[in-house]
Amino acid sequence: MTPIQLYTFPTPNGHKASIMLEETGLPYEVKVIDIERGDQKTPEFLALNLNNKIPVIVDPDRDRTVVESGAILFYLAERAGRLMPRNAVEHGTTLQWILFQAAHVGPTLGQVWNWKIFDDEKPPRVVARFEREAERVFRVLDTRLGQRTYLAGNEFGIADIMTWPWINVAEPKLDLDLGVYANLRRWFDEVAARPAVQRGLLVPHLEHPAA
Repeated sequence: MTPIQLYTFPTPNGHKASIMLEETGLPYEVKVIDIERGDQKTPEFLALNLNNKIPVIVDPDRDRTVVESGAILFYLAERAGRLMPRNAVEHGTTLQWILFQAAHVGPTLGQVWNWKIFDDEKPPRVVARFEREAERVFRVLDTRLGQRTYLAGNEFGIADIMTWPWINVAEPKLDLDLGVYANLRRWFDEVAARPAVQRGLLVPHLEHPAA
């Protein structure tokens, strides 16, 4: 199999794809897109993704380019025959939690990141608003993970890979306390202990961009 080309940068969204590739064992090579330098706005990258966002994968053997992290995870699961929902019910539940991440987890924590870290003024009312919404999102996840071991059921799957990288930045980057969410913390620690997750977090190795 020709290695899949992964266009990425070390962000929560980028880590979704690299963790998935490590979990599936599919061969891949990394193409670093330095979003701090503006690589995502070059004509070459826009030819891959008009929305100028990472991650992107290119599968040369199938002549396929896939964008949007949720679509990438579903594609790689099918490609590898691993971590796919086993039936229509599991597929629907997985899709629900994939979309919950895309609509709520990522956008909310992204706003916290923007206003709390990047914005020079850090307006307290705006920061507090998005911190409250982050707490609401954590409560939703915590309640779900009190019902099931993992987000889509009792087996680790792509909904967990979709969500975990954003929860991974909640405490160290955003100073959001997960301590009061026992089920969310249990899930977070279990996923963090997976060797493939640990390897995926190291991608890309910026000191060796071609690695």
